Amino acid sequence: MIVYLMRRIGQSLVAIMVMATLVFLGVYAIGNPVDVLINPEATQSEIAATIARLGLDKPLWQQFLIFVKSALQGDLGNSFVYGRPAVDIILERFPATMELALVALTLSVVIGVPLGVYAGLKPESIGGRSVMAGSILGFSLPNFWQGMLLILIFAVLLGWLPAGGRGETVQVLGMRVSFLTWDGLQHLLLPALNLALFKMSLVIRLARANTREVVTQDYVKFARAKGLSTRRVVLVHVLKNIMIPVVTILGLELGSMVAFAIVTETVFAWPGMGKLLIDSIKLLDRPLIVAYLMLTVLIIVTINLVVDVLYSFLDPRIRLSEVKG
Repeated sequence: MIVYLMRRIGQSLVAIMVMATLVFLGVYAIGNPVDVLINPEATQSEIAATIARLGLDKPLWQQFLIFVKSALQGDLGNSFVYGRPAVDIILERFPATMELALVALTLSVVIGVPLGVYAGLKPESIGGRSVMAGSILGFSLPNFWQGMLLILIFAVLLGWLPAGGRGETVQVLGMRVSFLTWDGLQHLLLPALNLALFKMSLVIRLARANTREVVTQDYVKFARAKGLSTRRVVLVHVLKNIMIPVVTILGLELGSMVAFAIVTETVFAWPGMGKLLIDSIKLLDRPLIVAYLMLTVLIIVTINLVVDVLYSFLDPRIRLSEVKG
């Protein structure tokens, strides 16, 4: 187990180092933030002073070494625009994005699993076919278009929910959350639903496929032969067995929901990391862009590591095969 764990941690560290290199080269080698940040009427001496203050007067390789040294100390530089540590600014927006992703993940499970099980139990019915058709739409329609459609229907035409913003928040454990207030929950529902639609379609298809497989197993047939009600068979025997792959996939998808909430946050003016990234790209605020990307990489790598370790506990064959490899 220790060998397997050390190997997985080593692979995760290598992945983080490779991504850090790619992120730095991809961000710092493109564009000149001085052209955006400085006054067009500034003198040459003022331009040179700004370049030196931002550390852009050094060769790219030297900037990279400084970046690596600072990153190992938890410092990803100061924002060019805000003049504050980029990590602090990102962490201020992180709770809003995480809240949005977790609520969207919850909606994906609460809505997607029952619909997928229904479609799996009654694949030839009109309802089952309608559910699968809806899941195809969830995969196919662009995220931003879905968001604008939700705003048009529920905010403009019906006037049930607000079109954007985060609404009223309360502080819990040092973080601002909106789902504990009625106004915040109203503001949260539409963007969370928009972010959840794609994952919901994924959950529906996974649940349906696993339900179709589980209902043919002998233990389900035996449970029915014993005279158990359909509800008990589904809840005890079917649902329990289909949730293992669904939870695994969703655990891995949580990182992508945090990373790709950019479009949803932009459409609904949600004050999270994604909207901050868009604003930073417009201003070429390199430290903020790098901090966002590195935090995203760290979240995804950590989630994958945790899932792999949990799987090794559940199935010893995994870690044994790794050790032999």
